[in-house]
Amino acid sequence: MDRFSEYRIMWVLVFFDLPTDTKKDKKAYADFRKNLHRDGFTMFQFSIYVRHCASSENAAVHIKRVKSFLPEYGQVGIMCITDKQFGQIELFYGKKPLGVKTPGQQLELF
Repeated sequence: MDRFSEYRIMWVLVFFDLPTDTKKDKKAYADFRKNLHRDGFTMFQFSIYVRHCASSENAAVHIKRVKSFLPEYGQVGIMCITDKQFGQIELFYGKKPLGVKTPGQQLELF
């Protein structure tokens, strides 16, 4: 089997909806995001983070790690898809971009 097959390379997606009502909730939210960053995840959207993994075995390691720092409250989903599936995502951008951009600046995901 090809080591770098688009069917072997995986993407781990972590999507979450966490409460931010209290200071404790906000800290748990910030800690969860920091832990995702430390483990190599990149923000795809505000509550969706993604990480590229070389194999399903490597993805399992990162999934286990995310499970180890789940916050006490809120909802967290973890999904693993192949590189081929990830490449078939269709992204659409509205006329009004999120955030601030300077004239002529292109918006990029990564």
